[in-house]
Amino acid sequence: MSQPARSRRFLSRVVILEIVRNMREGLEPLHYSVLPPAVFLVYLHPEDLERLRPILPRVEQEARRALDEEVSALNRATVAEKLKLARRSDPKVSPPEAGWQIRFLESTDDEAHPGDIVVDSELALPPKAELGSGSMTKRIATRRMSGQATAVSSYEPAAPPSAGGEKAWAVIDYEDNGGRKQFRVSKDQVVIGRGGRDYWTDLKLESLPDVSREHVRLRRDPATGQFFLKDVSRLGTTVNGSRVPSSIAFEADGKRDRNLETPLPAAARIGLADVVFLDFRQTEEE
Repeated sequence: MSQPARSRRFLSRVVILEIVRNMREGLEPLHYSVLPPAVFLVYLHPEDLERLRPILPRVEQEARRALDEEVSALNRATVAEKLKLARRSDPKVSPPEAGWQIRFLESTDDEAHPGDIVVDSELALPPKAELGSGSMTKRIATRRMSGQATAVSSYEPAAPPSAGGEKAWAVIDYEDNGGRKQFRVSKDQVVIGRGGRDYWTDLKLESLPDVSREHVRLRRDPATGQFFLKDVSRLGTTVNGSRVPSSIAFEADGKRDRNLETPLPAAARIGLADVVFLDFRQTEEE
């Protein structure tokens, strides 16, 4: 179902309101302060992204201003507090020291329609010493799909540091146009490809266009430690010389994700369009 004409007409304003809503949904109260998410990834339908592209810098500027104003409103003293009739019981929201970071990306969800908006943000939480636990990461996803607003928050334990720095479930050695490099896989989901203005990648490759902007996705099952590979490219992917089935079905009216994954061995040579090869190996830091 497509969005009403009015909501699409005012889409840029709705985008700003959704970013502010995501920030409110993601507020994390501590003892002396309240932390807001600071990095926002905004996913828009390709038609909407193209239509808004000329004014995206202005949308980003006004979204930052709206976030500042919302924090000020949340921190504003009540009349009773101003008259010294009551003391503030809640801690104040602390704006991010590095400022608000906002990125607009193309939605790859086949179920998305023009007018739909998805905002993902992330908030790193400090350790809670009184509980004896490590640091956590709070992920906030807000969606306005077909006019319906939803919000989901989740908490994940952050990987403890190892002797070599951040804990890595696996490492990838590779060579692209920028030379020999190594990438440490410290997340349960990693996107690999050439990237681009509207494509998010964790491992961005400097390569020929044969490698898709988003070529493969790696997923780690936290329960078993098993890695899986999903090929989302046009020119294909190999694992140890054998071509893996593509998860994307290219059709006349676009593309469809069939959600096909291939289990990865503990050590594998991954070929991207036979142009770039990644030497993947799981570590013993499990």
